[in-house]
Amino acid sequence: MRIEDLALGDTVYAATTLTDDGSIPGGSAGKLLAKAGARGVITMIGYVEAQPERSVLLVRFEDDAMNLGAPIGCWVEELLVELS
Repeated sequence: MRIEDLALGDTVYAATTLTDDGSIPGGSAGKLLAKAGARGVITMIGYVEAQPERSVLLVRFEDDAMNLGAPIGCWVEELLVELS
């Protein structure tokens, strides 16, 4: 997947189960954020200030009831463009 090919509103999938690493304000370390294969939509594309070459995407993933959750910061390698 190339970051240049992704845009706001594109559908992506969690490549693995995503959990809070303790960096989400008000969150709980270890909390499930998205199951592997969960469908999400890109809401913002940015970069890490200390590493401008490293892109981060804000993604809202669906839960089991197909409701969109809060935006989660994801690295490109944590996402798939389509499920295999």
